[in-house]
Amino acid sequence: MGRIDSLNLFGKKNYFSVDSGDRTKKNDRKRAKAEPSIPDGMWIKCNTCKAIIYKKEVTEYKLCPNCDAHFRMSPEERIRIICDEGSFKELDAEMEPKNPMDYPDYETVIQKAQKKSGIREGVVTGTCRICEQPAVIAVMDSHFMMGSMGSVVGEKITRAVEYATGHSLPVIIFTTSGGARMQEGIISLMQMAKVSEALGRHDEAGLLYITVLTDPTTGGVTASFAMLGDIILSEPKALIGFAGQRVIKSTIHQDLPEGFQRAEFQLEHGFVDRIVHREKLRGELGDILRLHAVQ
Repeated sequence: MGRIDSLNLFGKKNYFSVDSGDRTKKNDRKRAKAEPSIPDGMWIKCNTCKAIIYKKEVTEYKLCPNCDAHFRMSPEERIRIICDEGSFKELDAEMEPKNPMDYPDYETVIQKAQKKSGIREGVVTGTCRICEQPAVIAVMDSHFMMGSMGSVVGEKITRAVEYATGHSLPVIIFTTSGGARMQEGIISLMQMAKVSEALGRHDEAGLLYITVLTDPTTGGVTASFAMLGDIILSEPKALIGFAGQRVIKSTIHQDLPEGFQRAEFQLEHGFVDRIVHREKLRGELGDILRLHAVQ
């Protein structure tokens, strides 16, 4: 369509298009040129302070540069900051889950979890040295079905504990879990007793067991091996509990205290021995291992 001339209040010509569709398209083109092109994966959002963070600002410790929140880590990232360089040797690396309860599409769910996390199951176990002190570690992964405890998770942790007992080594388990894995039903719940029994034999042998609770540690993991440590450490503000807050509140019909189920609350009430910042965790573990070293 053509353009119509008009005079504004200052006597100057003002040209405008009668076709609002053309004007909208032109505005869209201008807006597209003005907006910066940001590649995918360059920014992350902190769930604590809600800040948008440039990924390159996040160090190997995965801390929010704005509020110091501890982001969740993969086993590979955890091993890199905790173990002496080149000392980690994985145990039972080839072990993969089956479908013992014939749960529909469970194989597909497992395949997606493996692709997302880059590991075969929800825990990585192995031997290592921490500040030159030997140990056996198990690192659970929240990226694999929210760290849920299935039969392979329980079996790998049990074997790691038994290896440590047989070789007179301390055990450190980094927990992060949503609890038992529903696709494996009662078999998943049985892992609570199996791991706990192995840890009982480890304790009878006079050997050290340390748990490091990370965000989140809940459900059957909390109800069993997460709380059996001789020394229980936690990262700051980690969610630690059994049932969810909504379930508890609807059961007891009472308001819950502020900060309920966070690491600081658990420390105050005696469930956690110490809260350790991630940057200091390796040194803290090294000191504990030296103090309890088997002569």
